[in-house]
Amino acid sequence: MHPAMDKMHGPGARCSKELQVDVKDGQGSLLLSSFVGDRWSNLFIIFPSCFQLHEAVDLKLLWVTAIGDWLNLVFKWILFGERPYWWVHETPYYSNTSVPHIEQFPMTCETGPGSPSGHAMGAAGVYYAMVTSILTIMLSRKTTATTNRLYLRGTLWTLFWTVQICVCLSRVFLAAHFPHQVIAGVISGMIVAEVFNRQRWIYYASLQRYFNITLFLLAFAVGFYVLLKAVGVDLLWTLEKAQTWCVNPAWVHLDTTPFASLLRNMGTLFCLGLGLHSPLYTESKKSSNAIDIITCFIAFLLLLHLFDSIKPPTHTDALFYLLSFCKSATVPLVTVSIIPYCVSGAMSLPSKKHL
Repeated sequence: MHPAMDKMHGPGARCSKELQVDVKDGQGSLLLSSFVGDRWSNLFIIFPSCFQLHEAVDLKLLWVTAIGDWLNLVFKWILFGERPYWWVHETPYYSNTSVPHIEQFPMTCETGPGSPSGHAMGAAGVYYAMVTSILTIMLSRKTTATTNRLYLRGTLWTLFWTVQICVCLSRVFLAAHFPHQVIAGVISGMIVAEVFNRQRWIYYASLQRYFNITLFLLAFAVGFYVLLKAVGVDLLWTLEKAQTWCVNPAWVHLDTTPFASLLRNMGTLFCLGLGLHSPLYTESKKSSNAIDIITCFIAFLLLLHLFDSIKPPTHTDALFYLLSFCKSATVPLVTVSIIPYCVSGAMSLPSKKHL
């Protein structure tokens, strides 16, 4: 542990302790905020809900989520960030004082490095992309009055920063992150979203390009891990710390490990491209009306609730990672092509019968 970093970690751990004491009655709201910041709640809720309403915006959201999460993994492997719930037990910072008692929760014991915060980075990226996209669409309309433009900007940015503050406070409250880690996450997420705001190719990318990008990201991450492993650097050093210091072994979840995150990203990104370039997607776009959109939305919610309830077995790591990949890969494929095609086909049956 670096003494210079301990000077940041010490006050950060005190923030977690004071938040747990001062905001104990608001624990439920903070836990909900942490769920809102979960980048994979974006996959199971925001992406399917918005895809039928505005496809281009939704594609950008998924790119921001997948690439942002991949970058978060790489940053964490480079920065080696501690987490408060294990740092307080191992640091010499408290050699002359008592170690503060920091409570833990089911969402505390994440197994990857802590910097930057993935929840803060994911929430900042997705909601920044949403706000800027809505503003671009609404402000491009000449019928929008100047007063309404100011009101819209003020409302959306106030909501954005409210969400970010709540997510950041929740992660510090849970003792999953130090304050500087959530701030770094917010800044990183906004930068990723702003970069994708300027990219047009993502709306026209070929299946080959989806495949090449997915393969490159996977190869880079695995190659980076193998290279550092060869020189004696273990990038999974945090897994042992989580297993040692988490008060409840059941709270140490495999789905928070770096490789679980990597495989989810790769499955989601590649199957998004697969869905967009499938004949089912092309066929479903030929006829789309309000009834189709509503029906698709209801079908999405029901099916994704079923997907979310499926928990891959954890007794074998390889099986868990494989099933996690398949689970995340299925969501964009079902959302983009399978459900719209089935709904479109079902809706066209009555008209065919009358012919």
